[in-house]
Amino acid sequence: MTLLRDADLAAAFDHAARSYDTLVAANPGYHAHLRRSVRRLGLPGHGAGLRLLDLGCGTGASTAALRSVLPAAHITAVDASAGMLGRAAAKPWADEVTFVQAPAEGLASAGVSGPFDAVFAAYLFRNVSDPDAVLATARDLLAPGGRLGVHEYTLSGRRADRAVWTLVCRGLVQPTASALGDGELYRHLWRSVVEFDTAERFAGRVRAAGFEHVRALPLPGWQTGITHTFVARRPESAQGPESARRPGSVQGPESARRPEAAQGPESARAPQTARHPKTTR
Repeated sequence: MTLLRDADLAAAFDHAARSYDTLVAANPGYHAHLRRSVRRLGLPGHGAGLRLLDLGCGTGASTAALRSVLPAAHITAVDASAGMLGRAAAKPWADEVTFVQAPAEGLASAGVSGPFDAVFAAYLFRNVSDPDAVLATARDLLAPGGRLGVHEYTLSGRRADRAVWTLVCRGLVQPTASALGDGELYRHLWRSVVEFDTAERFAGRVRAAGFEHVRALPLPGWQTGITHTFVARRPESAQGPESARRPGSVQGPESARRPEAAQGPESARAPQTARHPKTTR
């Protein structure tokens, strides 16, 4: 089969949304791994005064991980699939969470604008047509010194890891998904991973997009060598001199001060987006 892209992929996720959380729950460590990746961003405190972008939020598992680790942050959660986003928005959230329907390549037209203190993207980049363009968008939306966190299936390059991935998909995931009527999406899942970057190559892609301090970190359990966290920063000098830096932007681990929230609760949210439980179309 060919990989699903753009509208075809969004439609497949729309159809799978009703059973997606059930399949996710069968994946050992899924939610704990997302929380681990969020912690690896190294953001200060409980996220007070920070603006976070959850890029490709799906049914809200990554959003929940961000809320668990950084409960005081303002989160804009974006997904291209109306079905997945509807499931996410229907869950109970604090007022600081906003949901927006938009593809990762079309954030500006949906009213999503920076600067953000961090961009977090879980299981997104292997599903987009142009990962370099999406990385460039993420970089441009970040404040100087802002953090990028990517949680993604990226094989190590070892044959054993590819074999484990294939065994899990063909022996467990695909038969269950096919019984639920979503076999095409989960056949795409297997192929999207084996055809995407290795962890080393994706780290290089992130560096080439203009990020610094790039690290690729493994995750534990059966996903070791299969799933990685990538953390990086937008350079401090990306938007001019020190005086041009937005108050409240993350200054790096050496700065433990709490970022200021001088803009107030309304200005800290992305413009023209619908607050929970509604989504923008």
